[in-house]
Amino acid sequence: MSARQNLFWDALDSLFRLLTELSVGKRLKSTHLSFWMSDCKRYLRPNMIVVVDYGMSNVRSIVNKIERLKLRASVGRTPEDVLAADKLIIPGVGHFAAGMKNLRSSGLLDALELKVRREGAPVLGICLGMQLLGTHSEEGDVEGLGWIDARVRRFQLEGVQHSGSSRLRVPHVGWNTIEARRPSILLDGQSDEPRFYFVHSYHMDAAPESEAVVATTLYGYPFASIVQQGNIYGTQFHPEKSHHYGMRLLEQFLRCA
Repeated sequence: MSARQNLFWDALDSLFRLLTELSVGKRLKSTHLSFWMSDCKRYLRPNMIVVVDYGMSNVRSIVNKIERLKLRASVGRTPEDVLAADKLIIPGVGHFAAGMKNLRSSGLLDALELKVRREGAPVLGICLGMQLLGTHSEEGDVEGLGWIDARVRRFQLEGVQHSGSSRLRVPHVGWNTIEARRPSILLDGQSDEPRFYFVHSYHMDAAPESEAVVATTLYGYPFASIVQQGNIYGTQFHPEKSHHYGMRLLEQFLRCA
């Protein structure tokens, strides 16, 4: 996409944000305006990819990776942005409880529920974003989105035997492999042993044979590193930091999901 086209879409986004502010100032029915703006955006910009910004990650790095694939992505900070999306990415680094609090306080939570659960828009959760898809987390003892039937737990590595010379530490940081448990479009076209970059202390506690688990990774014991339930996808690793393996996975989600 050319620089001129990017400027056009950025200007359109600014116009819609201004209309939102005016609607609040004049006490118009903001719900009706939200749906009208969402419909306009989807008509003018088909296949709209929105990276959700709820204050828990560097969304710009993901947008840059998407644009390297010759696809257009925008940052979504409002419910209107989410409702206008055709595909959604929920990244995240940090505390589970803070992530859920930010989604609620920004109004994004209800918009995500409507877009993903009722309309069936594909969504990809990354790192903390994948954990938020679960039912509950030990980190903060709070409920998650509940889109994937699994709880989130901290790594328990005490007494775990490790074949290497170094002791396993928490957080799990660095490159690691995955073991596919079932087919998924996310893994189509990958090499036999793809490697991805991880940074996390908590993981989704789902049995490897669970219907939602696409792939597992071994760190002391197997944990779910890729999940999928219908239109809902998640990766515990960071595809945007995983070189060509991650770029291939992102492209599969964005073009095929």
